[in-house]
Amino acid sequence: MVIADDHGMIREGLRMILESHGVEVVGEAADGAAAIRSAAALQPDAVLMDLRMPGVDGIAATREIVAAGTAEVLALTSFDEDELVFAAIRAGAAGFLLKTTAAGPLVDAVQRVAAGEGVLDPRVTRRALAAIAEGSACGGEREAELHGLDQLTAREREVLAAMREGRSNARIAAALGISIPTVKSHVSSVLVKLGAESRAHAAALARDVRLE
Repeated sequence: MVIADDHGMIREGLRMILESHGVEVVGEAADGAAAIRSAAALQPDAVLMDLRMPGVDGIAATREIVAAGTAEVLALTSFDEDELVFAAIRAGAAGFLLKTTAAGPLVDAVQRVAAGEGVLDPRVTRRALAAIAEGSACGGEREAELHGLDQLTAREREVLAAMREGRSNARIAAALGISIPTVKSHVSSVLVKLGAESRAHAAALARDVRLE
């Protein structure tokens, strides 16, 4: 785990919480540029990313880290503004939490994101998923996105259904009787066909769609 936050005391507090619960913190970053470098150099399972930092902000850093495939990103911020939530998801963040989250749920979210699952703070989940599914946060491309769903193979639909349930790659592999690398390949294909930036985005697009 790499912790990216421009406040040293916050980084120290997060490190203490995570390490006391058995999460290994391999690095820290005070801005987005440092987070990108740390992710590339250290290859952590996940980056706990503050979204509002000077210079390269957390959104831009998330987009670059996810595009490079160097780590999963769990966004952590003091603000629950819709625009910030949507921007983080569109950038490819696998999760979004508020800094007021208690230690237990924070550690659980970190572990789930590191395992390949998606996490959204319950305080923003309903409106975030609704807005993304309706296209208000995605440029109004709902018709194109539904066309993308039509392009999915039967197996990709099964994988998407499991993603919608929040299952990790390992759990999907076990349920479908396929290997984890095969699951990763199907997930990548689903994201490309739907034009989705992350697992959470793909799950939101398919929220009310029959996938059987």
